[in-house]
This record gives sequence, C-alpha cells and structure tokens, in this order.
Amino acid sequence: MISISDLDFHFGSRTLYDKASLHIKPKDKIGLIGLNGRGKSTLLRILVGEYKPDGGSISMSKDVSLGFLNQDLLSYDSHEPILIVAMQAFAEALDVQKKIDEVLLEFENNYTDDLVDKLATLQERFEALGGYTMQARTEEILEGLGFTTEELQKPLKLFSGGWRMRVMLAKILLQQPSLLLLDEPTNHLDLPSIKWIENYLAGYEGAVIIVSHDREFLDRTTNTTVEVTGGKLVPYAGNYSFYLEEKEERNAIQKGAFENQQAQIKQAERFIERFKAKASKAKQAQSRVKALDKLERIEDVAGDDAKVNIKFNFTVTPGRHILRMEHVSKKYGEKIIFRDTHVHIERGDKIALIGANGKGKSTLMRLVAGSEAPTAGNHQLGHNVIMSFYAQHQLESLRIENEILQEMVEAGSKRSEMELRSVLGSFLFTGDEVYKKIKVLSGGEKSRVALAKTLISEANFLLLDEPTNHLDMQSVNILIQALDQYQGTYIVISHDRFFVENVANKIWYIEDFQLKEYPGTYAEWEQWMEDREKAAKKAGLLTPAPKPAPKEEKKVDASPAKTPSPDQKKALRELAEVEKKIDEREKELAQYEAQLADPQIYQNAAQLKDTTLKFEQVKKELAQLNDRWEMLAEM
Repeated sequence: MISISDLDFHFGSRTLYDKASLHIKPKDKIGLIGLNGRGKSTLLRILVGEYKPDGGSISMSKDVSLGFLNQDLLSYDSHEPILIVAMQAFAEALDVQKKIDEVLLEFENNYTDDLVDKLATLQERFEALGGYTMQARTEEILEGLGFTTEELQKPLKLFSGGWRMRVMLAKILLQQPSLLLLDEPTNHLDLPSIKWIENYLAGYEGAVIIVSHDREFLDRTTNTTVEVTGGKLVPYAGNYSFYLEEKEERNAIQKGAFENQQAQIKQAERFIERFKAKASKAKQAQSRVKALDKLERIEDVAGDDAKVNIKFNFTVTPGRHILRMEHVSKKYGEKIIFRDTHVHIERGDKIALIGANGKGKSTLMRLVAGSEAPTAGNHQLGHNVIMSFYAQHQLESLRIENEILQEMVEAGSKRSEMELRSVLGSFLFTGDEVYKKIKVLSGGEKSRVALAKTLISEANFLLLDEPTNHLDMQSVNILIQALDQYQGTYIVISHDRFFVENVANKIWYIEDFQLKEYPGTYAEWEQWMEDREKAAKKAGLLTPAPKPAPKEEKKVDASPAKTPSPDQKKALRELAEVEKKIDEREKELAQYEAQLADPQIYQNAAQLKDTTLKFEQVKKELAQLNDRWEMLAEM
C-alpha cells in the first residue's frame, strides 16, 4: 500500500531519518514508538505531505486515502453543532442530499422524465454513499467518545480543546480512510472513551499508524511495532509487549556481537602495535590496519531505561489519618456533583482516582486540597500533614525566563546544587541541559520540571492530577519509580492504565454522585467490575451489585415507591403512543425504501414522484417523533 525507501530528513543540522525504510500493508495496525524528539510525529506529517523528505522516496497506491489526527486540530472552531461538524465527513453525500432536495422542490412546478431520471440517479448515489445511515453512524461514534445526546446539538465553540479533539477524531473515523494516522489519540480521552476506541479499531478495515505513550492502548490496538531509533525505522512483528521481549533478545545478541568484535579489535590492535616496527611482520601488521579500517563496526546497546534514586526529605511525620471529609455535597447551580459522600485517607494510601470525564474527579481533588469549598459537609486535614498539588495548569506558573536549575533552586527545598542536579538527571536533564530556559522547553519537558519540583518538596501528601499527560514512556517509567520510592501518601488522577496499575493500591471511582473505593490494584478492580456487570445482566438487575467486603454499610429504610404525579402519568401515556407511532412510521419507511429500490418503479414517473414524496414526508415525521420520544423519556 505504502512503501518508504531510504528516507532522509533533517531539522537544521539534526538528522531525524537516515536511509530509513518501511513497508505499510493494507491491514497493518502499527504502533510507532521511540523517545521524544526522534521524529515519530514528523513521519506522519511526511506521509500526509506537510513535510518534504530530503532524500529517498515514498510510493503510495493511487486509491490510498489518509486521515490524520494531530494536536493542531485543537484550534479548529465553528458555530455549527458538533453533530453537523462531524457529519462533514460525508461531504459528498451531503452534496448529493442537497441536490435531491433541489430536484424534489423542482418537481412541484416542473415534472419531466429527465428530472425523474436525475432523481433516481441521485438517490442511487446517495444510498451508495451511506447517506441514509450517516446521521445514525455519526451519533453512535460521538456518543461512544463520551458526548451525551443533548450535547450533539451544541455548537463546537462551546467545548474545550480536548472535547473538540474528540469531534475531530469522530469526523476522521467516519471518513474511514485506508490509512488512519493517530498522533496521541488518548491524550484527551477518559477511560470509557479509550476502551470504546480500542473496540472500534479492533474491527477497523483499513491500516492504522498510532503514535502513543499509552502502552496498554498500544497493546490492545496494534499488531506491529515500529521503533524510531538511530534514524531508522525498526519493525517488530507484534504489539508493544512483544516488542519489549523481542528487543531484549535482540539487544542480548547485539551486545554479544559487540563484545566479540571489540575483543577481536583489541587483539588486532595489540598485534599491530607489537609488530609494526619489525620488518618480518610489517606487511601482516599493515594488512590488519587495512582490515580494521574496512571493518563495519557493531554499535553497543544504548540503554534507554533511566534509573531513579530520589531521596525524599520529610521534616515531619503525619498522623494516621491524613484527611477526613464527612457528608460532603457539592453542586454548581442545579448541577449535582457529589451528594452526602465520605472521604477517608489513611497514612500510606496510594490511591488512583479513575473514571469518565465530567464525573467530578478534578472537583474532588480541589475539595481534598481545600482550594474549593463543599456546598455542605466538613473537611478535616490530619496532624502534621503537608500537602503539595500538581496539575497541568501549574505548568503556566513556571517562570519562563528561569533556567531549569534556577527554577529548582527557587522551589525552596534547600537542597544543594549537586542534589538538585541528581534529581534533574533522574528526570532526563543532564549536563548543560540544566541551564536551558523554561521558555524553550517542550510540553513534556515542562511537565518533567514541574513534577520534579513537586517531588523535591517536603510534602508528605501529594495530589497529582493527570501527571502523565505529555510524558513519553521513559518519563512515565521514571515517575513510577519515583512514586515507588516515595514513603508518603498520594492520590493520582490518570487514564494511563499501566501507570495506575503500577502506582496504586486502592482505586477510587465516582458512582451515583458518591465516592466509592475498591481495596486493590487497577487490574483487580477492572476484573471485579466486569464480573459485577456480567452478574447484573444475568440476574436482570437494574442496579449494580454491592461492593465486596465494605468497611461499613449504612442501613437504608425501605419505603414504598412514589406514586407518579398526574403530569408523569400523562407523559407516560404519551410516551407509549409515540413509541407506537414510531413503529408504524419505521414500517412505512421500510416499505417505501423497498419500492424505491425496485427498478420497475422508474418506468412509471407518476408513481415514482408519489412514492418519493411520501418517503421524504415519513422520514421527516419519524425524525420529529424520535425527538419527541427523547424529550418524554427524560421527564
């Protein structure tokens, strides 16, 4: 499908690709990996033609179509509803629909055989383009990505950058390109949406290239891994976990070959040094010199795994109870976030707060931090608790004119320059890099500086809101190691399942406007949730099964169900009537569709016109009935 041969590409004096080659087959699901700055996103931009290579060639089949999701799309703005924006993926079908409407309007004053033929051709084309199902498909994908049915009619301009990115992702998925290029697609998705995308990509018919630092996502969506290293594209015939195992074996082989060659080189060099001055051996010595000059040197294995060793200084030890919040409620206007919930944090808890966006995770973190007051309830911080809060907006508080080392000094930890350099080295800032100004750093580098500042504080209680955003896999591994060495208490919000699995011993999630706790790892919680859902479905339950081994259970007095009000009774009766009419209209629509699909109808112009007009009228009535049903169902 696409063949990359001897690709060369440079940014100034820096070489990103040197004679790199790769063949992309029609159904490949490729995870493109490598350290930050190695050229992963650049390769995607080269494929779509945004950048021109300095050398080599890219051969692409004529019928290949590309869909590119990238962070530049965050700036896209529109006053159109997000449903309409996403449906722009069906540009040709929308154009045909407009022409059909024009022909139907013309029918009222000018009915001719030529017009009938034109309508038939247009309708056939509209059906072939998926026009009759495009709205339903768009709604399905948008709702799968986390939008509610009501939000589909809201203008794109009202949504934040992350939610706009979801709309752009929906639009690209609906276009169904033969090669889907996804640059960090999970950056703005919550866990339910990430899982939905995983299921969607599993059945995707085209090829996919994914740049992502979410190793769990790569494991579940790819069957090939391509590493960008040393200016080359190195393929591995499996997902990310396979790559790790295979690379370890390859490295062992390369290390052995390197050491053997080095031994041979040293032996040859000793021979040359020993006999180059002797006339009887000079010719042999010179021969070995030439052999060494021609030798293709095997490179040593480069170690990409940074080891962390941070000494955490606590001036005081907190008491057993870090924080207690009782009977907490929180709402914004009429919107309820929490209702009569409880928060208990004990010393040594390693908590991950997970779940869908919009459920109140960041609000809960602000309540815990005390930066936001609850609507009701109380907040009691424990004895000797020193808190530090990391969130993405804190990157903006970095002093952009400061050098990295200076920023760390001004953090007030009273550590020596040698200690600070050691910490920065753990976060991949070595040598003269510590003198870089904050303003020239990438988003990932700024995140590492802010995290380093948080970790060198004397805080014994950390709140980390999405600390893995913008971090590459190596940096995520560094943070995991740092938190493993941290002896205090912390809460993290993250959608990175590998990270959560490796740092948390308790899982918090929000359900029914209350905070719930699972006493175990993420993998255990996920399995428990799956078992719970299966049991609920099997038993036909409408409410979830109870949490296992709860610490305390409050007794709830049973009370009779409330009698519906007269208005509710009226709405229920109308709902039943609307459902009946929807069934009738759907059957009528199916009949008209069958008639329009019959070639015989196009021989009778009058019948064709009558059937077409009735089809459009029933379709309009059905849309109105569905809108009315949704409104009644919410009452």
